[in-house]
Formats: sequence, structure tokens, C-alpha cells
Amino acid sequence: MKDKDVKKKKKWPKVLLTIAVIGGALTGFIAFNASKNMEVMNRTLDAGMKTLSEYAEVTPVDTGDFSQIKMYGLMKFNVSQYDVSEVGNLSVMTVNMGFMQMVSYVITPYEKNMPLMSMDFMYILGKRKAYAEFYDLVPDRTDGAFMSVLDSLKEFENRYSSLEDITTDPAWYDDLMTVVLHKAGKRADDDVIEEMFCDAIRTYMERANELEELSDAEKAEKLALTREYSDNLISKGGVSTDVFKKALGEDKTKEFFDKVFFGTERRK
Repeated sequence: MKDKDVKKKKKWPKVLLTIAVIGGALTGFIAFNASKNMEVMNRTLDAGMKTLSEYAEVTPVDTGDFSQIKMYGLMKFNVSQYDVSEVGNLSVMTVNMGFMQMVSYVITPYEKNMPLMSMDFMYILGKRKAYAEFYDLVPDRTDGAFMSVLDSLKEFENRYSSLEDITTDPAWYDDLMTVVLHKAGKRADDDVIEEMFCDAIRTYMERANELEELSDAEKAEKLALTREYSDNLISKGGVSTDVFKKALGEDKTKEFFDKVFFGTERRK
């Protein structure tokens, strides 16, 4: 019995060493991919911001206590907010969770009859997910000028038909989207995904700059529709919204949405 116990004790250090080596290799693998993905994500974001600045003056806005949002001890969102002249509010969030890096980019228009544009780009080790969603938060979705904008966005959508489509779960806000892209890719698609990001901004801003500025009454109506959508996200939920609500609570999430994410409070 004693000999068997000695053999078992001798085996344990080897087992622990093997686990430690595997754990170290896995940690190194994740760290290496995170570094590479952060480089690509930041490059893509910089290219998108440069594209946006070619069409409008982009002015930073102080996000106050929301400049960094920490969740669960693992997620740390870096948050930026901008005023896009003659268009509306821009919010940008980036996060590095080790195994996944993500940038969220939302333009909420208040001065032009444009859809809200929400884009999320995720880098999960060697895999990619690219979402571009356009929410028809306008009084009349059959308006000729607005339908022309949607036609341009549909052309943008068609330019990326070669990327793999992702099926997402149904949501209450699906009816608000005429144009939506949910795409998957690999590391080899990084250049195409960067092009998609910049192309979305370029297409969106080109059409926004062609439209007349809304009247004060029309701006008020657009603001009301946007606030309704934002409030419904809080009450009805959404994939990202639910994460924020669980970590921050409903009241704090609403404050973040109103002040920064959609910037409705600044438009009162």
C-alpha cells in the first residue's frame, strides 16, 4: 500500500506540471490573439473615424462617469461620444475581454431624416463577426427621399454578399430594420471587414449630406421616436441591453443610453 501511495505522489507533480504548461500555453495563445485583434480593431476604427471626418465636423463630447464602464470584473468598456455636425450623436465603445475584442459604433441622427446606424465588429480569436443595422426611426418610412436613402444602403448591403451570413434570434425591433447585415468572417477577411466599416460610414454620410436639415418640429418628432426606441430597449430588452441592465441596473443603463449611447438628453 505504501509503495502505491508513493507512486501516486510521484505522479501528481507530473500531472500538475502538465496542467500548468497547458494553461500557460492557452494563456499565451489568447494574449497573442488579443494583441493582434486589438491592432486590427483599432486600425479599423481609426479608418472609420477618418472617413467620417471627411464628411462632417466631429467634436468630442465629455462622457463623464461613463468614459469607462466595468462589468463583472472582466469587461471594461472604453466609451467615447461625439457630436457629428448637421447629423447627430456618435457613440463609440471598445472592449478587450482577452478571448474577444469588440467595437460598437452608433450614429443617432437628429438633424436629418436618416435611419439610426448601429455597427458591431467582434474579433473572437481567429473568427470575425460584423453587424451593420439601420433602424428606420422616421415618421414616414414611405417618404420618397428616405426610401432613396434605403436604396443606397441596400446597394451597400449587396457589396458584401460574399461574406457568410449569420442567423440571429428574432427580436421585437426587427420590424424597424429594412437594411441589416449580420456577417461572419476569418482573420483573412480583416481587410474586407475594414472596407465594410468605412463603406457603411461613407454611404451613410454621403446621403445624409444630400438631405435638407429638418425643421424644429420635425426634429422634435424624430427625437420622440428615438426616445421611444431607447426606452423600449430598456423595458423590452435586447442582446446588448440585457447585459448592461444585469450589470448596471435598469436606471443606470437608461441614464447611459440617454446621456451617451443615443444622446437624447442633449437634444431636449
